[in-house]
Amino acid sequence: MTATINQNPEQIARDHIDQMLVDAEWLVQSKNKVDLSANKGVAVREYQTDVGPADYVLFVERKPVGIIEAKREEEGQHLTVVEDQSKGYANAKLKYLKNALLPFVYESTGAVTRFTDYRDPKPRGRNVFSFHKPDTIAGWLKKDKSLRSRLQDIPTLDPTGLRPAQIVAVENLETSFKNNRPKALIQMATGAGKTFTAATFIYRLLKHADAKRILFLVDTKNLGEQAEQEFMTFQPNDDNRKFTELYNVQRLSSSYIASDSQVCISTIQRLYSILKGEELEESAEEEATENNTWLKQQANKKKAVPVEYTNRVPIEQFDFIVIDECHRSIYNLWKQVLDYFDAFLIGLTATPDKRTFGFFNENVVSQYTYEQSVTDGVNVPYDVYSIETDISQKGEVIQAGWFVDRRDKLTRQKRWQQEDEDTQYSRNDLDKKVVNPSQIRNIIREYKRALKADIFPNRIDENGEYEIPKTLIFAKTDSHADDIIKIVREEFDEGNDFCKKVTYKIEEDPKSVLNRFRNSYYPRIAVTVDMIATGTDVKPLEVLLFMRDVKSINYFEQMKGRGTRTIDKDKLMQVTRTANSKTHFVIVDAIGATKSKKTDSRPLERKPTVALKDLLGAVTMGHEDEDLFLSLANRLIRLEKQITEKEKDKLLEYSKGKNLKQITKELISAFDPDEIEKKAQDMCKDAMHCVSTMAPAEVEAIYKEAQQELINQAASTFNGELNNYIENVRREHEQIIDHVNIDTVTKSEWDSFTTEKANETIKDFTEYLQQHKDEIKALSIFYNQPYNRRNITFKMIKDVMEKLKLEKPLLAPDYVWEAYKVVQPQCLAAPKDQLTALVSLIRRVCGIDDELKPFDKTINENFQNWIFKQNAGQHNRFSQEQMDWLRMIKDHVVSSYHIEIDDLDYTPFDAQGGRGRMHQLFGNEMDKIIDELNEVLAA
Repeated sequence: MTATINQNPEQIARDHIDQMLVDAEWLVQSKNKVDLSANKGVAVREYQTDVGPADYVLFVERKPVGIIEAKREEEGQHLTVVEDQSKGYANAKLKYLKNALLPFVYESTGAVTRFTDYRDPKPRGRNVFSFHKPDTIAGWLKKDKSLRSRLQDIPTLDPTGLRPAQIVAVENLETSFKNNRPKALIQMATGAGKTFTAATFIYRLLKHADAKRILFLVDTKNLGEQAEQEFMTFQPNDDNRKFTELYNVQRLSSSYIASDSQVCISTIQRLYSILKGEELEESAEEEATENNTWLKQQANKKKAVPVEYTNRVPIEQFDFIVIDECHRSIYNLWKQVLDYFDAFLIGLTATPDKRTFGFFNENVVSQYTYEQSVTDGVNVPYDVYSIETDISQKGEVIQAGWFVDRRDKLTRQKRWQQEDEDTQYSRNDLDKKVVNPSQIRNIIREYKRALKADIFPNRIDENGEYEIPKTLIFAKTDSHADDIIKIVREEFDEGNDFCKKVTYKIEEDPKSVLNRFRNSYYPRIAVTVDMIATGTDVKPLEVLLFMRDVKSINYFEQMKGRGTRTIDKDKLMQVTRTANSKTHFVIVDAIGATKSKKTDSRPLERKPTVALKDLLGAVTMGHEDEDLFLSLANRLIRLEKQITEKEKDKLLEYSKGKNLKQITKELISAFDPDEIEKKAQDMCKDAMHCVSTMAPAEVEAIYKEAQQELINQAASTFNGELNNYIENVRREHEQIIDHVNIDTVTKSEWDSFTTEKANETIKDFTEYLQQHKDEIKALSIFYNQPYNRRNITFKMIKDVMEKLKLEKPLLAPDYVWEAYKVVQPQCLAAPKDQLTALVSLIRRVCGIDDELKPFDKTINENFQNWIFKQNAGQHNRFSQEQMDWLRMIKDHVVSSYHIEIDDLDYTPFDAQGGRGRMHQLFGNEMDKIIDELNEVLAA
């Protein structure tokens, strides 16, 4: 049905609404020609009620079910104002019928539509992309309650098998559902079990809320495969069957969504292609959406993805959408894909930024940081070991007259050439324009030495051989990875199995190699570019070696997250026999990645030069922007003039026989008005029509269809293999192999604070305490009421810690302690836990202690001094049993900072007879001794 051309705003809105209803499988009828049997869903215009005619009354299976209140487009911002009017029609009596309240109520301008389900508790209107289908409403009516009502009935969570942070996330999320919050964000540190948490609440939604279908959305194929594995292994604690034995899980690899699937796993790229009615090359799912410069540029222009209603995938296809790594997948270009569905949105990420919080309406149901996860033992901490070489820092010069290798980037064939001019190269040219094997070799050689001497020195097996810990090396490019692998095998004197490349472009099955790296003894070292930089679980990893820099703070945190996973001692020893336990991991920084300036992942503010691979990737993903097509055409025109005849012939193998001239012509034609008109004329001839006799709306439609065919024809050429070939051909054909300049290691040591950085950290910590000394009770006592220090409790210190973590996570006590060790070399090792370290630091900043020392050591010293004074003049004042009790009190104060009489009723005192026994031992002095110890030990 084509919308009628009409200048009346109200009628234009009605035309749009009619079309939306038809698209959603409703039959639109006028009030004078009603036939409720003509279709499952019928929308009757201007149906009479006892309060006047309703714009539309919706009937499903001949029964009235809903109302549409239509308004002209300019009224879109006022739709909430007309809710009373539309509810009035829903409550009204329909002519000829004895109806109750019609539960499904819409207000629509044809451009903006709102919907309220009056079966919900506290019914609340929400924006929807279009109308729900009659089949959907029929299904809703067969259930006793609406989805939002069923969410109220979800039972209390059984916490068995869940970590505390996972329990908090699930419980708070379900409270958010019960409060009808449409979006919720779970921030959970990498390695803390986000996907397991998601599987837990998805299972509960399916079982207890009777959710129809849930989408688990990712932005790379790799993450989708991992999620599928998680569902396959997940077993709820109230059933002895696996998740996939209870519910159908479908990972989408085409545009087909099975009608019986209850959990769908998809990339957002594939979901977009499904909404466009197109197939997607799997290669378009390999790269994370945030890595594409063109997409970022479009985001900066605030261009939305042109999504239209798709009957095969209606807006109600999913009840819930879980968005993994949501800091990458929710903005600008992709936002409209998410807005299309009438579903609750749940974001999962370890690294949110301000936009993430904004998108989820600041409804953060759980925040669990990396620092918290380390404190809880869920993740392991890390240390940084730095390796620097002369050429890594300064670059070098290849002088005229030298004979060097030049290597073809594609074939890797070498030719010997005498240089006729000097070539100066910087550190940024390394492994791109110039490869210096000595630079790579010195880093790998020094890494091997440092492993044995400093990093993991006690890894000697029963044969007296050193065992290399599982190591992941981040390389710049595939070519760089190949060079690293060759040198690693040489320097470690090992074979092919020892070191493997894990990228999407290897000839071996990357999943197989990754699985061996994770579960088998070999490979010991894996080299990757991007494939396992984010979201991939390799628990036995103990070393990350950075030989590439990264500027995005979120991406860097994700890369670091590869090493954070904890692992059971027995499982670790299956792959690394000499490892007793995984207490930490080590970042070996050979490029300055831990020190380089990082930015968040917001869209670029200045127009960058878009990489060719990003233009190719955007077209392959299905984007149809004119700038994109013309930019790509322009690049390919330039490329056609640069490549050799042999390379042109090779390209035909990947391009379905099209040469670059044909490909660029198709890209340009897709947005050329003359070509579009010509195509439309041809289509009309085929259909035995003439453009000149058509109505304006029909002409517009045929032109639109013609352009779409041209766009599809141009885009269909691109695929993963062609894109890779074009990208490789485009690059400088040759790299210079600098065998002449020999590199030297200039630094190899554990990374520590510079004095300047340490002083800055101490200053920040001191200023923070001073700023909050009047509002935080414990700080107020430390600063202003020293006589009350005896009354500081464990809870007070924990409150300081929580506020510090929330507001200044970089001022964690162990971090500040390391800063003090730089400026105060005599500073002792940090105390047994973060809270005790915090008390020690507060005492130092407030001037109670002249130097930083662990508070537990202070308590021990104070206790010894007190006992000495008690015994002075009266030899052995206390009996052995009394001394045992006093030591128990002292140990309690070490862990809890304070003791109350009531504490004597609990562990460890209760096992020794509790307060009754202490009274027997100390008599009327009991209260006095407890008060005195509180004061003396905290002095």
